[in-house]
Amino acid sequence: MTDKSRLIGSIVGLGLTAAILISATAFGYRMRPKDNACEALDYTIVDSDKRRYVTEAELDAMLKNAGLYPVGYHINRLSLHRIEQTIIHHPMVRTAECFITPRNEMRIYLSQRVPLLRVQTASDVYFIDTDRRVMEARETVKDSVLVAKGAIGVQMATTQLTDFAIWLQRHEYWRKKVDYIRVQTPQMVTLCLKGEQPRVVLGSLSNYEQKLAKLRTFLDNRDEQIQAIPYKELDVRFKGQVIGRK
Repeated sequence: MTDKSRLIGSIVGLGLTAAILISATAFGYRMRPKDNACEALDYTIVDSDKRRYVTEAELDAMLKNAGLYPVGYHINRLSLHRIEQTIIHHPMVRTAECFITPRNEMRIYLSQRVPLLRVQTASDVYFIDTDRRVMEARETVKDSVLVAKGAIGVQMATTQLTDFAIWLQRHEYWRKKVDYIRVQTPQMVTLCLKGEQPRVVLGSLSNYEQKLAKLRTFLDNRDEQIQAIPYKELDVRFKGQVIGRK
């Protein structure tokens, strides 16, 4: 091969290589979102069919106030952990997880807190959720839950009263009967029943299962003469006894 042929071949080869590189670069540019920036933000509230305590607008505002709103920012500069922790600070959010899709879109999956018990004291109203944490009362919270009223501290609310609320959910007989709980002191707890039924004096919440089992036996087996007595109160504090008061 002559020198001239070699030169022509080299020029053609370089041209083909350059064409391939240009095509590959252009193809790669079309396949990759511009500057690897976050293109969109999407929220999925996994339990929104049951309750809706959180709005996308609230979440957007939280991220913007924290300087973490992702749209338009380079993917590699986003801290998914910080975004998750910011979302979790919303008073109605229970869990949050962030993902980046292959299209450079951020998706945030979150669940909401679930109220279990509503507490009403002389100075405050709040919920205890299923994780035994205090949850603020909002007008949007419409869940039907057990209500406890009176002199109730947070410790009692998150322990004894929460235990009772969980138990009540599992026992249809008493769940249908109990309207709310009245707490004078931790040693004087009363169940206020629905309708015209007499209130039930439990005393402390210790051994409430045995106390209510005893009361149910009494209610199921009392004769017509006893049923006709207009009791205002049934006291189950004492072992082996149900004391009726008019």
